[in-house]
Amino acid sequence: MNSESDETAPALASVVWWRRFPSVPRTVAAARHAARAALTDWGIGGCGAADSALVVSELVTNAVRHGHVPGRLVELRLTYDLEKAVTVEVSDAGDGRPHPAAARPADIVLAESGRGLALVAAFADAWGVTDRLVGKTIWARLLVGSESSRGVDGG
Repeated sequence: MNSESDETAPALASVVWWRRFPSVPRTVAAARHAARAALTDWGIGGCGAADSALVVSELVTNAVRHGHVPGRLVELRLTYDLEKAVTVEVSDAGDGRPHPAAARPADIVLAESGRGLALVAAFADAWGVTDRLVGKTIWARLLVGSESSRGVDGG
């Protein structure tokens, strides 16, 4: 700030954390733990942190299982708007796009796999897919405020 300016510095609008992981099964737990640590550093706890960690687990699992390309990494990115929303983004180099199961809820409950995106949809305020030059990014926005978070018991 100089003596000729009455303006103040712009306020921070959001914070971002990201990390790349190998596309292997053990990455799921590592990504979940790293995400929980970032959320804790931002002061997000309780159901907001638990819901976000669940979404991280599901999206990273899908990236490792269905988006695996040998020699390529999976990227996890978290953005917190400093008020009420966390956006989880998981990018992989795979060509395929996710297709949420159109099954009946009872079929999803009994299935051994295929529930990941249904869980993401249940816990996220919004989610979608963005194409990249190589691969795609699956994103989910979660409301993490105390009255907004759906939590495990809510919905």
